[in-house]
Amino acid sequence: MAGLKKKKPVKKANRIVKRTEESTRLYERAKKRMPGGVSSPVRSFASVGGTPFFVKKARGPFIVDADGNRYVDYVMSYGPLLFGHAPKAVSTAVRAALSRGTSYGAPCQGEVELAERVTKCFPSMERVRFVSSGTEAAMSAVRLARAVTGRDLVLKFSGCYHGHADSFLVAAGSGVATLGIPGSPGVPGSLAGLTVTARYNDLDSVRELFAAHPGRIGVIAVEPVAANMGVVLPRPGFLEGLREIATREGAVLLFDEVISGFRLAAGGAQEIYRVTPDLTCLGKILGGGLPVGAYGGKADLMKSIAPDGPVYQAGTLSGNPIAMAAGKAMLDSLRPEVYRRLEKSAAQLEAGMKKAAESLGVADRLTFNRIGSILTMFFTGGPVENFDDAKRSNLEAFRRWFHALRKRSVFIAPAQFEAMFVSTEHSADEIGYTVAAHREALREAFELQP
Repeated sequence: MAGLKKKKPVKKANRIVKRTEESTRLYERAKKRMPGGVSSPVRSFASVGGTPFFVKKARGPFIVDADGNRYVDYVMSYGPLLFGHAPKAVSTAVRAALSRGTSYGAPCQGEVELAERVTKCFPSMERVRFVSSGTEAAMSAVRLARAVTGRDLVLKFSGCYHGHADSFLVAAGSGVATLGIPGSPGVPGSLAGLTVTARYNDLDSVRELFAAHPGRIGVIAVEPVAANMGVVLPRPGFLEGLREIATREGAVLLFDEVISGFRLAAGGAQEIYRVTPDLTCLGKILGGGLPVGAYGGKADLMKSIAPDGPVYQAGTLSGNPIAMAAGKAMLDSLRPEVYRRLEKSAAQLEAGMKKAAESLGVADRLTFNRIGSILTMFFTGGPVENFDDAKRSNLEAFRRWFHALRKRSVFIAPAQFEAMFVSTEHSADEIGYTVAAHREALREAFELQP
């Protein structure tokens, strides 16, 4: 896989972004035909202001906009690009699959091969069903949990995001939090009332909800490592406590590993924390950059999914042959040295960013949360252990920091409640450049004198 061999020297990113005319023209055209001019809200820069750039191409750790500006990219399509943009193994697999057709509406060998790899990485997933997005995976998993328990309530955590299905647009993270939307019009109150919300890292809040709704909560849905309120790690004992509560109360424990799956380890967060859920949702890296999701669990649960059982779920593009080929190439490239390299690079980035903050005397106004190759710098003093903590962040300072980085050709998500993603293609040169740009961006964020 590209990124593990010694790389040729790369051209540095442009120091200062000067031209944005073509992106501006594209944005004006897009707004006439697309809500907000985008296909996903956070891309609009609505929370930070300004005009989004439009991407022309990308390779390795770089993304190039329509005006030819090249950025060091830490969005990485919000997580799936573990090996950077256009890695050779995935690109080769996609080209080969494309020559065999784009969609069949019938089973293909690639589904079997990818399912075998998923279940090997995630022993808790004895059976897996492929879908086309993380949202679809979470929605389907909850339907299954409700069916097998005969209960209607979903317990989720404030700030955790599980896609935009109706049941989850209650106290959600990610773009919902970024745009300050408390829920979403169009979700009936009666349906929203079937979701109860606990506090992340607070087992007492979970116990209180089970006591308040005896025999009605069918599923506990959680990001085992929260990454949609920014990166928030589980306290020691939190995931183990959820496992114990779910078992005692007869509820299904659902781990949403759409972000953490394959990125933190080949077996996701459940491999790291050694806690076994009943159901798991996957996406992102699973598709190698193509639209793929999956949900799965023990065979006795999954046997309820049609056609084996009565719980219906279907999709014309589920198990798409091109996406299956990309996912297989991605998973075949996951080796222990990949995670060692990612850890080293991400640790260097975090250490450099912290040192820059310390040198400017603003370290006490920031909190860094990192696990493996995902990182969030919160514009608030720590600790940040839940959504209430994250919401203390100085969003105006974040806005200035974002634009100062972008001006210096470093691209991060335009949202405080997201993560930075490191890939194997982020070399010491790119990280060093980023740290230097970050130091100058902090000056602008906190309006410090040169």
